[in-house]
Amino acid sequence: MDDLLADATAGDPITGLKWTRKTLRQLRRELRRKRIRASRMTVRRLLRQRDYTLRVNRKRLTKEHHPDRDRQMRYIARTRRAFQKAGFPVISVDTKKKELIGNFRNAGRTWRRKPLEVWATDFPSDAAGKAIPYGIYDVTHNAGFIVIGTSHETAEFAVAAIRAWWLAVGRRRYAGKPRLLIEADDGGANDSRSWLWKAGLQALADEFHLTITVTHFPPGASKWNPVEHRLFSQISENWSGQPLISYETVLKFIRTTKTNTGLRVRAYLDKTNYQTGLALTAEQKAQINLLPLRVLPEWNYTIKLRT
Repeated sequence: MDDLLADATAGDPITGLKWTRKTLRQLRRELRRKRIRASRMTVRRLLRQRDYTLRVNRKRLTKEHHPDRDRQMRYIARTRRAFQKAGFPVISVDTKKKELIGNFRNAGRTWRRKPLEVWATDFPSDAAGKAIPYGIYDVTHNAGFIVIGTSHETAEFAVAAIRAWWLAVGRRRYAGKPRLLIEADDGGANDSRSWLWKAGLQALADEFHLTITVTHFPPGASKWNPVEHRLFSQISENWSGQPLISYETVLKFIRTTKTNTGLRVRAYLDKTNYQTGLALTAEQKAQINLLPLRVLPEWNYTIKLRT
């Protein structure tokens, strides 16, 4: 058995666990060629005795490792602790994977007497629409807020979702707290290089008299964004194996997402048609009260109320 696995084995040098790309059937067949008869159960038992286990691919490697990645991650953690200690709101934001609306196959399994019948193809032209979930996760209170867009993932849509969260939850939960920390990925609707994103945050700061600080996760580090592993993963698990046949179905699965640690989620539908291809003039950019922070200013900045 060890000889068969010698050229197809990888392992963890710390725990001693190993894994192989060969299946039980293949190993059994190769043992027979060596005149050794063994059932699949015996092969499985022998593998477990040798500390082998089934594994899936783990997404941990990045093509490029930014030299300031660790420094930025430490700065995000320090800033988060400082805001929480002062009682200021800390939210993690991002856009979840877009979903086609219709009787399409959704990955996952559910307990049923018979499998659900879904369409054999996943053509976007067959969809009744698309759902663009933009998530706001309250890090301190373990609470989620999802806005489902129906048109395009734009900076205007992202800011509108944050505004909806502040109106529905934030201004009551954090009454009298004039500062807001936003943790976001460095791409998509909340790209650190997007002036439309910053202009939207400036309008938010002016409307509600807020001082907004933004910290962006470095490239390749989005999986550490709390909204990803504390909110989006739970939603995906809740609708696992269920076709998203309508927007109401999407909202239902999001609103019923709960965890034993107390996570509760609100969800709303935004049917606004957000335009793409917009740009700001130099004069409009100059009107943004943007203060880059001392540490890695390309990823960290504060937007203050305009006087």
